[in-house]
Amino acid sequence: MFSKFISIGDKIELQAVSREDEEKPESPAKVYHSEVTEIQSEDTVEITMPMEKSKLILLPIDSEYDMIFYGSSGLFQCLGRIIDRYKSNNSYLLLVEMTSNLRKYQRREFYRLRCALEMHARTLREDEVQTVESRMPYTLSNDFPLKESVIVDISGGGLRFVAAQRFEQGSLLYCSYHLMNGGEHKKYEVICKVISCIELDNRPGTFEHRVQYYDIDPVEREEIIKYIFEEERKSRQKKRFSPES
Repeated sequence: MFSKFISIGDKIELQAVSREDEEKPESPAKVYHSEVTEIQSEDTVEITMPMEKSKLILLPIDSEYDMIFYGSSGLFQCLGRIIDRYKSNNSYLLLVEMTSNLRKYQRREFYRLRCALEMHARTLREDEVQTVESRMPYTLSNDFPLKESVIVDISGGGLRFVAAQRFEQGSLLYCSYHLMNGGEHKKYEVICKVISCIELDNRPGTFEHRVQYYDIDPVEREEIIKYIFEEERKSRQKKRFSPES
């Protein structure tokens, strides 16, 4: 059942579960990020050891976590207990035993703002993809041509944009665009994963893409969300004071 919904490479969020005999923390437990490297059985999965600022986070054996899997067909949640940790092929890994059934997880969707923002994008090269997926620090080369596109809606979770270039579903993109931040234009350079790509019926040769941010910096995500709500606030004020209202 587990392997029907979760695949190798799927991203994971882990949050420590408090035991009944422990005092409840004043703030929510920290969220760690990992990914599936192997499904060993229907109740045992191997995952990467979380990293934070290039440092490994040694999650203790026998600790239990609330796990959210980013599967191809949606988000799924279960509880898991770490039963081993080890190094294999220069990778630091955790072996996790599922302690509850896998269930569909409904997360609140990010609010989407309609817009028309200029953006430049390109597909990551294979070596860049490997570096990004390993969650190691990286700097992308500026020597490769970027394709022009237009963002038609934006959210804290991703983008929808149109372009004359077709970017394949599942590919990773480098995307660059500007937003107002603190009264100034700030450049955002983000890695996105293509969720879908369709050719527009009324505009042959133009492709609409839906992408999700891939491991975006939480500070930048909050800045994007702040920008969206500020633009929405401005739009509501214009409607409120327009002659037709």
